[in-house]
Amino acid sequence: MQSTLRARHGHSSRSAQARLFTSSGLNAALWVMAGLLFAGATQHAQAQEGTVKAQHGDWQIVCKPPPPGAKNEICALVQSVTAEDRNNIGLTVYFQRFSNGTRVLRVFAPLGILLPPGLGLKIDGKDVGHAPFLRCHTFACYAQVVVEDPLVEQLKNGKTAIFIIFQTEEAGIGIPISLAGFADALAELK
Repeated sequence: MQSTLRARHGHSSRSAQARLFTSSGLNAALWVMAGLLFAGATQHAQAQEGTVKAQHGDWQIVCKPPPPGAKNEICALVQSVTAEDRNNIGLTVYFQRFSNGTRVLRVFAPLGILLPPGLGLKIDGKDVGHAPFLRCHTFACYAQVVVEDPLVEQLKNGKTAIFIIFQTEEAGIGIPISLAGFADALAELK
């Protein structure tokens, strides 16, 4: 799969810069500025800081001990990948369900990417939309969205998600994420 995609729109206005995942009934009006689930020096190291509890297809269930005052460990579905033709560009995708039932998709991208266009998402070739990057740390920048049922169903039933990051306004880099095992991993996620 070729990883370079052309951007369809310029991003000169502030409203275009803040486009959200919007199609397929995804209500992305609720953004969560929650702290990081896992911290670390690199994206790959983040997943390794927890304990891998299970593997379902290409997804791992990674858990870490509960924070002070909490009783249950914190678990997420995790997949880390690298662009097929650029081994220095990768993403780490987390899907977490909070104790209140809120589901969050958090995608970590490398430093040095263009932030205003945000993060694009396609599932099985269908454009799902864009989400803004919320914050950058010393090891990565991340976008995060509260996930509603329509997107959960697309992730469970899809084959490939392509997350698109931008190094310039003209060209995006599409990084494929396998959805194999997502449904089984989600069923086991606490």
